[in-house]
Amino acid sequence: MPFAKFTSAAVRVLPKPATLTMACGLALAASQAHAATINMGDDASFSIGAGLRMSYSNVEHGAPNGTSSSNDFNIDNARIYLSGRVNKMIGATLNTERSGSGSTPDGIRIMDAYAQFEPMPEFNIWAGRMLPASDRANLDGPFYLNVWEYPFVSNYPNLAVGRDNGVQVWGKLMSNKFTYVAGAFKGHNSIAGGSNQADHLLYAGRLAYAFWDAEPAPAYYTGSTYYGANDILTVGVAGMFEKAGVGVAAAPGDYKAYNVDVLMEKKLGGGALTLEGAYYKYDLGSVLDCNSGEPGSPACPVAGADDNVGGQVKSTAYYVTAAYLIPGKVGWGQFQPFTRYQKLDRDVSNTTKKQLDVGVNYVIKGHNARITAVFSKVKDDALPSPQNDTNKFILGTQLQF
Repeated sequence: MPFAKFTSAAVRVLPKPATLTMACGLALAASQAHAATINMGDDASFSIGAGLRMSYSNVEHGAPNGTSSSNDFNIDNARIYLSGRVNKMIGATLNTERSGSGSTPDGIRIMDAYAQFEPMPEFNIWAGRMLPASDRANLDGPFYLNVWEYPFVSNYPNLAVGRDNGVQVWGKLMSNKFTYVAGAFKGHNSIAGGSNQADHLLYAGRLAYAFWDAEPAPAYYTGSTYYGANDILTVGVAGMFEKAGVGVAAAPGDYKAYNVDVLMEKKLGGGALTLEGAYYKYDLGSVLDCNSGEPGSPACPVAGADDNVGGQVKSTAYYVTAAYLIPGKVGWGQFQPFTRYQKLDRDVSNTTKKQLDVGVNYVIKGHNARITAVFSKVKDDALPSPQNDTNKFILGTQLQF
């Protein structure tokens, strides 16, 4: 989900109505500040870019023996971004991501694949595999979070990498300050023997309003920091519903979930103060989703990483994040210390998972070149000792071009 190429100043230069259309069409999948774009004439174009996140992690009790600390070098994300335009109003996006990790074979899988029909900034239609309307963290993607790891409290069902197959409409109104997005998707547990074997669609929607500056992210995408480029105060509300979306065929239940998220970023003392928070409610009624880990939950009829089956938990959750971009460069970039606290309360088992992160980003070129070091304290009383109380350290770097 790229927006670094199209800063607020750059977007204003584009002639209307091409402002959002061009920004979204040429740079939707990543921050392509150095992406190669080929102009083929008659408003047709093709763009290619790439993104990479790598890390070293040390996790207490994370070694295969269950007691020693793990030491792992990870390729967290390896993405290729492709997009093109047929003309000003019609385009397509195709983005890939690595699949497999650790001992499983690595490969390439489709992350995004959708057609874009964009007649005006106020109304656009996308169809294919994409990010459904959801919370800010999911619409950030890993490259645009403040903290290295994706928040575990954000757990909307998805086919893979937060995506699902469907159709969605979105638009920006009120000088790009009001963003809406709504869609229908294949959804959760849509397999033989699953709760949704009748193939009901999952419906998703989000509304967001920017009280200060409009966010420079294209389309309905978001960021958790703009490094002081804008003064941001945005409130978003998102939700999903799917009839018979949880459980198994013999005991189906409706899936209902919503969240409220807030981002404030203010230029302060030559730097930028960033405050972010989100609240989540996952409602499964009286039904236990298959493979949820909650006491008494049934086994899913089919196991598969890309089936979008099982694992939903009735719960409430939240996270809060604070960061400050220190003014002035030190060497290549600027330091941005941060902290994040997140908590998940499971209803059925009456258990809690919580995590405190403290770290620092070394911001070399926005989201396109950044190094992160973070220490985390994780407690989960649903796990046995000693895994229920662990420390971990991550040193990671991300590059986009």
